Amino acid sequence: MTVTGSSKNTEALRFSITAEFAAPVERVWQIWADPRQLERWWGPPSWPATFEAFDFQPGGRASYFMTGPDGTKARGWWKFTAIAAPAQLELDDGFANEKGEPMADMGTTRMLVTLEDAAKGTVMRVSSQFESAQQMEKMVAMGMEEGMGQAMEQIDAILTQ
Repeated sequence: MTVTGSSKNTEALRFSITAEFAAPVERVWQIWADPRQLERWWGPPSWPATFEAFDFQPGGRASYFMTGPDGTKARGWWKFTAIAAPAQLELDDGFANEKGEPMADMGTTRMLVTLEDAAKGTVMRVSSQFESAQQMEKMVAMGMEEGMGQAMEQIDAILTQ
C-alpha cells in the first residue's frame, strides 16, 4: 500500500508524508533501527544510500551518502534527539560536505517519525520541520517531496523479507 498522502504547510514550515504497511509496528521500526535496511530504502531508487556511521541512541549520530546515477555523492548526517522504540523517533537532519561535516548554509531539519498500529498493519508518519521558509522552499525545489515518496515506495519489498 505504502504512501497514502503528503502535505506541505508553508506557514508552519512543515512537510509531512504518511504511509501504510502490511507489517506490525515492531517490524517497521527495524527499517529505521538497522542501517543495512535503511540503505535499501533511504533515498530514491536512483540515489541509493550508504551509511558510514550509525549510533542509534539519543545523542548518537549517523552519517551517510547517497550515490547518484552519474556517481555524484550527496552526503548527509543525522543526530538522534529522542528514541521511543518502537513508536517514535526524532532526529536532526542535514547535509554534509565531502568530509562529512555539517553544511550550516543548508540548515537543519527536525524530523519526527511516528509508527502506529492500524487495522492492516502500521501507519508511518514522517514530519519535517524547517528552520525557515527559504530552507523549506530550497528542499522542495530539490525534489524532497518526490524523493521521499519514491524512497518510501521501496519499503514494502524490504518488509516481506
